[in-house]
Amino acid sequence: MIALFFRDLKLSVRAGGGAMIGVLFFMTVVAVVPFGVGPDLNLLARIGPAMLWIGALLASLLGLDRLFQAEREDGSLDLLLMQETPLILTVFVKCAAHWAATGLPLVIASPLLGLFMNMNELAIGATMLTLLAGTPAITFIGAVGAAVAVALPRGGLLVSILVLPLAIPVLIFGVSAVYAAIEEPAPFLPPFMILMAITLFFAVIGPVAAAAALRHSAD
Repeated sequence: MIALFFRDLKLSVRAGGGAMIGVLFFMTVVAVVPFGVGPDLNLLARIGPAMLWIGALLASLLGLDRLFQAEREDGSLDLLLMQETPLILTVFVKCAAHWAATGLPLVIASPLLGLFMNMNELAIGATMLTLLAGTPAITFIGAVGAAVAVALPRGGLLVSILVLPLAIPVLIFGVSAVYAAIEEPAPFLPPFMILMAITLFFAVIGPVAAAAALRHSAD
């Protein structure tokens, strides 16, 4: 499993730019906001957390279609299905590697983009913490969509369509937790704990559903 993790981590970074493409897309989405809403610094600070979360969500969708596509193309997916290691554990490890290559760089880049949006230290810290807690859920949700579309020649758009509605609760509670940390007396902990619960829920359900979809596509 450790070897599989590092193998997928290298493949995720190399395939199509991996982390760099996601970060550049993240920066592009956030950078165009001031051109659309104007140079009002107070307005940018108010909408900054929401824009960072929307940018991170869209950037997280970029490489999801490649989660199982390489194994499908070179035939190693059949080996993964036949190995003694449970397929659910294999899917979980692949999701962890994919998040480390694509989701974690977004979390690391968020403080710089928060400064670009005129956010204060508290807002930047809360946004970074919620992204760290919530972006894994997007990866686990995306694993299900990637497994469903793995047999399709152009399943990238289908994966985004399948994943985006399911990821809306992650976006809602992620943004709510940030604004709760900024605007008193709204408490930060309840929405953040719900966000953590969503991530843990999909960390369990996602690999199970993805493994079932992979087995169905191989039949």
